[in-house]
Amino acid sequence: MNAYQNKRRWKYILLVFAVIIASGSLFYTKYLVINIAKSERTRAQVWAMSMKQVISADDDDFLPYVFAVRDSSIVPAIVTDEKGDIQSAKGLDSTKTYIPPVPDAVKSQNAPQYDPEYFKHELQIMKKQNEPIKIPVPRGYWLIYYKESPLLTQLRIFPYVQLSVIAIFLLAAYTAFNSSRKSEQNQVWVGLAKETAHQLGTPISSLMAWIELIKDKFNAEDDPLIAEMENDVQRLEIVADRFSKIGSKPKLEEYSVYEVVEDFVNYFRVRVSNNISFELTGNKDLKAGLNIPLFDWVIENLLKNAVNAIQDKGSIKVNISTNKVKDQILIDITDTGKGIPRSKFATVFQPGYTTRKRGWGLGLSLTKRMVENYHNGQIFVRDSELGKGTTFRIILKNIRYDE
Repeated sequence: MNAYQNKRRWKYILLVFAVIIASGSLFYTKYLVINIAKSERTRAQVWAMSMKQVISADDDDFLPYVFAVRDSSIVPAIVTDEKGDIQSAKGLDSTKTYIPPVPDAVKSQNAPQYDPEYFKHELQIMKKQNEPIKIPVPRGYWLIYYKESPLLTQLRIFPYVQLSVIAIFLLAAYTAFNSSRKSEQNQVWVGLAKETAHQLGTPISSLMAWIELIKDKFNAEDDPLIAEMENDVQRLEIVADRFSKIGSKPKLEEYSVYEVVEDFVNYFRVRVSNNISFELTGNKDLKAGLNIPLFDWVIENLLKNAVNAIQDKGSIKVNISTNKVKDQILIDITDTGKGIPRSKFATVFQPGYTTRKRGWGLGLSLTKRMVENYHNGQIFVRDSELGKGTTFRIILKNIRYDE
């Protein structure tokens, strides 16, 4: 298991622990809510019993004790008859009740009248929250609806608020920490890259001098082997130049995409096995803003991956086309290698991901960064089938750069 996969595994483990903690908090809160709801139900039943005692009491001396029990057990409640007409209410907003100045002929002069909209709204809430308590009265029965206390309502939503606040805090802390860590890592890598470029400068200059001496001593100006040695030394210069420019914004200039890709393919094909054939096709007139050292690096990484994917004999095809509707240049690099599982299409671009024992897993990650961050393009796995091959697609803007 590589470092990236190990890191992902720990992320999943931490996520599972977070889910367990959150679930535990929710279940415990639910346990408290159920018990408080039972307690409030008991209080509502006590109040209902006291109401029944008030209605049927024969001994007036006993009523003060009943009223005391009723008032101590009160929860927000509304009492209706079997027809749904409100008979009484307790624990609600007293400003919503009034006694009309002219007594209604049908109702008792002292019967309270209710704000219809307010009590209709409250009654609907009570019906949704709890089952009513039924108490018998001389001419039928009454239904007592009661409402959750503010404490119970707050307790229901508290864990969600608590977990949301914790999640926002952890997300902000993780983002700040991750940004700081990445910044430090980038500074280390930039410094290491520039130092590498500096260290490469001396041996490259020496190699160039030795090649010139060999030409003079053996009169080998036109020797093809010497020419290939020069090409390799020039390639080392390009690599050193790449490392020296890491951390700075590259300059894009207008080039023919076909010619740039063709130059590198011609250089690369003589340095791999003859069992692998190369084919370059497409539109030769398309131009885009490119930084040659970095774009060559992109093509190099994709071709090397294609070669490594081909186990014995195969072919690599590069096709350059255009999407005229979106004004884009499409570069498809197709190999006949072992292929990539569809589940790994995005993973292959992650730092540290590799299928080779000695690989660092940085090639495609750097490739994606150079295409998207430096050339304002896109790169993705267009298609792949296990045992048959893979196609990577690069998308560039088909525009001219005026520098």
